[in-house]
Amino acid sequence: MPTPIRLRHIVGMFARYANLTFGGGSATVAVLHREIVDKRNWIDEHCFALCYALCRLTPGTNLLAFCTGVGWSLRRWPGGLAALLAASIPCSILVILVTVFVEHWSNNATAAVAIQGATAAAVGITIMTCWTIAKPHVQRASWTYVVIIVAAAFSLEVVFSVPPIRVLLGAAVLGALLPVGKR
Repeated sequence: MPTPIRLRHIVGMFARYANLTFGGGSATVAVLHREIVDKRNWIDEHCFALCYALCRLTPGTNLLAFCTGVGWSLRRWPGGLAALLAASIPCSILVILVTVFVEHWSNNATAAVAIQGATAAAVGITIMTCWTIAKPHVQRASWTYVVIIVAAAFSLEVVFSVPPIRVLLGAAVLGALLPVGKR
């Protein structure tokens, strides 16, 4: 039987990569795959894929469910708890500190401009991520449909305060009902 991974190594792995990888949950999972499967061989592809599939079924923060699942695979309860805490506490502290900083400095004109710039950058990154995902599908679709659906989704959520899940479900139904062009 192989030697179990030490809890301090699990904590170090998840504290480092689950908190300091930028680009969202998908980027973090990719980095964790490289570190846990490829470099350290702590778990195999099948176990990694199973943890990922199960985390996608859970409500809430999928990344934390994923980290907990991998920790569980490594050391059962102690591993799952260690991975969860290591993946959540440092970034929670960081969010609190940034919130305090923003609150404290928001009345400062220079800091307010910097905060607005950071907010604009975050929106830009989100839009770029959406475009990266949608681009292969938009090339095949009619631009008219794309513009209408984006404008309608934006209007429903922003102007009419329709919850995002209802907008997504409506877009899915509309997409299923639209005629399919030649491919």
